[in-house]
Amino acid sequence: MQQMVMYEEDFKRIREVCDKLLRDANARVVFVVDRNGQLIASSGETRGLDTTSLASLAAGNMATTIAMAKVLHEEEFTTQFHEGKNLHIHIQIVGKRVILVVVFDNRSSLGLVRLRVKKASQELNQIFEDIIARIQKESMSPFADITDEDIDNLFND
Repeated sequence: MQQMVMYEEDFKRIREVCDKLLRDANARVVFVVDRNGQLIASSGETRGLDTTSLASLAAGNMATTIAMAKVLHEEEFTTQFHEGKNLHIHIQIVGKRVILVVVFDNRSSLGLVRLRVKKASQELNQIFEDIIARIQKESMSPFADITDEDIDNLFND
């Protein structure tokens, strides 16, 4: 998978999607996590919550689920739902790149969360497509393959 470089504007767009999803789904917390478990963005009631552990565990959980899917000859299971007594977690892979985690309670419903996650996933996928397109465009620069050594050699002649 290609290395992704995000600028502040990318982060702001991702955060806006998280904030909107938080409101529209009546959720408690929304995370966007990369497939390696690194937290990209979060929104909501994160005080007192070990966001690093939750992000890492969500990624590990998805990796395990993908392995189970392969055993069953499926490409992957893109969605998971865990129901607790007070809190519930909806986890969704977005564009094979990132994981969207929504923590909600009984103020919301799984149906509402799934509906709002579908729209947010489309928006996030577009953001990441834009990032990838920008990275590919930047790497096509005529100067992209010029190294410091090339410059030194040019001026040392």
